[in-house]
Amino acid sequence: MKINKRSREIAALVVSASVPSTVISAVGTFGLASTGTAISTLSGAAATNATLAWLGGGAIAAGGLGMTAGVVVLGGVTVGTYIGVRAVINKVNKDK
Repeated sequence: MKINKRSREIAALVVSASVPSTVISAVGTFGLASTGTAISTLSGAAATNATLAWLGGGAIAAGGLGMTAGVVVLGGVTVGTYIGVRAVINKVNKDK
């Protein structure tokens, strides 16, 4: 059964939409803030900032690229997932 183009697009969007929250949860669970504090013990803006800084390689003051780079990394992971899922779906659809 061939999958139409719209359904492939929706499937890729649904899968890639879950990536940011999954990455943020994983970093929040296992990551450490630049201060050495477990991100899981932080809340609110402090947790968000620490998570994004962690994704960016650490706080700028600690030699990392900071929160801005974390946003770029998170966006890149999301877009990369979307492209990968689309490629797999297209390949599977083409083989049928």
